[in-house]
Amino acid sequence: MTETAPEADRVPGAPHPREATGLIGHDTAVADFIAAARAHRLHHGWLITGPRGTGKATLAWQIAKWLLSDSDSDDLSSDPDSPVIRRIRALSEPRLQLIRRPVDEKTNRLRAEITVDEIRRLHGFFHMSAAEGGRRVAIIDAADEMNQASANALLKLLEEPPHDATLLLIAHQPARLLPTIRSRCRELRLHPLPPDQMARVLHNLGVEHDATQLAALSAGSVGEALRLSGQDGLALYHRIVALFAEYPRMDRRAAAVLAEAAAGRAGADGDPFDLMITLLDRFLTRAARTGLLGAPLPEAAEGEAETLTRLAPDPGSARLWASAQAELSARARSGRAVNLDPSALVLDMLIGLANQPAT
Repeated sequence: MTETAPEADRVPGAPHPREATGLIGHDTAVADFIAAARAHRLHHGWLITGPRGTGKATLAWQIAKWLLSDSDSDDLSSDPDSPVIRRIRALSEPRLQLIRRPVDEKTNRLRAEITVDEIRRLHGFFHMSAAEGGRRVAIIDAADEMNQASANALLKLLEEPPHDATLLLIAHQPARLLPTIRSRCRELRLHPLPPDQMARVLHNLGVEHDATQLAALSAGSVGEALRLSGQDGLALYHRIVALFAEYPRMDRRAAAVLAEAAAGRAGADGDPFDLMITLLDRFLTRAARTGLLGAPLPEAAEGEAETLTRLAPDPGSARLWASAQAELSARARSGRAVNLDPSALVLDMLIGLANQPAT
């Protein structure tokens, strides 16, 4: 049986963005793109930016479908049963090219960067497809994963763009791109989705339970919500909240059991240590924010609002928890760098947090 090659642009356990039949939210970005297309001011390069997991790839694929199917909708929708859309979902549409981190044929693992050979494929794609005429679309996911050579190759393409070509560059960290690449693209910036839209997206993706809490914990990132769902992160966050319910008292045995959840090897669904640090970081961030703005709603765990309000009743306590969050992140980085035992490191962090000055 042949092992399926990994896809760099797919969240583990989630459908690929090209499978989406619509886009929820981001109305401003959609309206800006459609207005440019309708006014015949369709730029050759579009830079789609925003936090990871907020729908950038979904927007890029909806744009590609809209352009290549000649849809006249006002919301980027297109007929999912049309031959063009079926070919796009199958990655067999000749007028569409997808560039992403390739798979190493020897190890069947993803390479760390988008190589220059991948960008050179675009030159061939635009040259070969030009004879067929009509619009051609390329998606680069993610453009900030290019190395120096591939970035320079893309810049040459942007400097002399092919006729009727649209390049959609997805970037989680646009500051990592060459300034000359950014200057030759028009930006569509996406923002985290509000909880109600997040819940709708998760429902459409088959996450039927705890969608509201996942939306609250993932800070408006669908990709992060799916990762947390796949790793049972919500249950782990509940345990973190429960551990601090009687702060400054802390059940050391419960803390030790919780720390054990950070042990184990990273797998296809993620790294247990990274998950634990992410959730502790999220808890401390929400505590600090509570001291400034009040308890977050909706709650990400039962009793969270009460616990956070007691931990951070005022701006002074907010500063303490913000400082603790920064220290935790630094200790996690240094501990991982010297290969400390994950469970021992997390237990030490929890004990350190229990020794924070009581508010």
